[in-house]
Amino acid sequence: MENTLYYGDNLDILKRYVKDETVDLVYLDPPFKSNQDYNVLFAEQSGERAAAQIMAFEDTWHWDEAASRAYEETILAGGKTADVMRAFQTFLGGNDMLAYLSMMAPRLVELRRVLKPTGSIYLHCDPTASHYLKLLMDAIFNPDTFKNEIVWRRTPSTGSSKAIARKYPSNGDSLLFYTKSDQYTFNPIRQDYSEKYKARYRFKDERGFYYLDNLKTFSKERFELLVKEDRIAYTKAGTPRIKNYLHEGKGVLIDNIWIDIQVINSQAAERLGYPTQKPEALLERIIKASSNEGDVVLDPFCGCGTAIAVAQKLNRKWIGIDITHLAITLIKKRLKDQFDATANKGLKPLASTTTSSRQGKGLKPLAVRDALSYRVIGEPVALQDARELADKDKYQFQWWALGLVDARPVEQKKGADQGIDGRRYFIDGKDRHTEQVIFSVKGGHVNAAQVRDLRGVVEREKAAVGVFITLDEPTKPMKKEAADAGFYYSNWLDTKHPRLQILTIEELLEGKELDLPRTAFMPASDATFKKAPKTKRTGTKNEDLDLD
Repeated sequence: MENTLYYGDNLDILKRYVKDETVDLVYLDPPFKSNQDYNVLFAEQSGERAAAQIMAFEDTWHWDEAASRAYEETILAGGKTADVMRAFQTFLGGNDMLAYLSMMAPRLVELRRVLKPTGSIYLHCDPTASHYLKLLMDAIFNPDTFKNEIVWRRTPSTGSSKAIARKYPSNGDSLLFYTKSDQYTFNPIRQDYSEKYKARYRFKDERGFYYLDNLKTFSKERFELLVKEDRIAYTKAGTPRIKNYLHEGKGVLIDNIWIDIQVINSQAAERLGYPTQKPEALLERIIKASSNEGDVVLDPFCGCGTAIAVAQKLNRKWIGIDITHLAITLIKKRLKDQFDATANKGLKPLASTTTSSRQGKGLKPLAVRDALSYRVIGEPVALQDARELADKDKYQFQWWALGLVDARPVEQKKGADQGIDGRRYFIDGKDRHTEQVIFSVKGGHVNAAQVRDLRGVVEREKAAVGVFITLDEPTKPMKKEAADAGFYYSNWLDTKHPRLQILTIEELLEGKELDLPRTAFMPASDATFKKAPKTKRTGTKNEDLDLD
């Protein structure tokens, strides 16, 4: 299914939803924590932590029951992949690196399955794991389909004299470029000549700048044609030279050392604050080189959605997968900001055994299809779906619920939230100052004391409004506590808004919004998430995207 954003474990998504040989290009940047000591990296570990349930912004894998099970399943499948995994186990033992490789092996097998014979895959990694991943890719894709190891220098060398502990500074990532077969799509990428190179074009006529090159062997007829076209000049000694014009050059071919694309700095317009965000220029080069307009691009670890956004910009179809609702929320907002894209969530979530009751209640659809609509699969669309998510994972439920109200989750550390699950901001006053909204999300039993606690947090944080989001219907004492908190007054707009607001998940699914100051020129969510700059799609394809 194309132009679709999936929430869930990418291994499960790939197996259930992506058909054989339907994808033209795969880009993946799988999480792996490389900035730690090798003695820690290779330490023996045990535990019951599910490897797939990786929390947002954490990228460490552990050798545990789930990793051991993944390893055994790969071994039982047999073949060259099993052979190389056994070799890894012999060399590494049961540790974090083997856990990471055990997670990657079945996913790479599935990614090869979904690639078209003309398809390509780029695996983004760093030197900590690249040598292991290359052997794994050789086993799965065949060594003959390896095309390049691309080295991306993330930042220019600064010449800093700052001491580095007994090694050269690390400043590069690797991208392992493999193809499904020898018949693959590849569009050579060129860049403009350097100023130093252009300086050799020191002559100029009505056609433009040129330099004189040695005249290679030409037939008499070809030479006469060049003379007729005024492409021949003579030296003082009378030696003929051919005019090579700057504007006729195709540019310099990009090789496998990429030094012209820098990481996203703190002031960049495209920077959204996601810690592993890659620059759009990097993905644009990959997508242009290894796909054509209308092709399907897949990112199974899509994070904040750079590959998806660039694919959309370049008129490719796309499939994105991520296991956190926080990432899905960020991607949906990015697509809305950059392309005015609309998410159609009217589909049954992956983990749910229930069907959506929206149509049965006579509710309007959650989204209307337009030229830039796409599907989201895996998010709750009914109250029972939300309950199942809350029972399964408290934090994923919180992130999803906060996404319904455009709120940013707080960092989830024990004792650090101080009663705050999320924050949102709005602009108010003639001076356009920022006001804060505090959120508390509850997936279980609720009572008036919790609302009273939220009121205390709002007062402590000097927030304008507090919002209590609940799965269950609020009780009368809860509503009284909220009413007793009074109102927030916007003197600028001459409006008032409840200082404590209680919203149920069912109300939010039906489209109810917060009561906050806003005007047509000042949406209430302006100051919450950084807004991605508006993007126009390139090329000529402006027709509706086919979602069938």
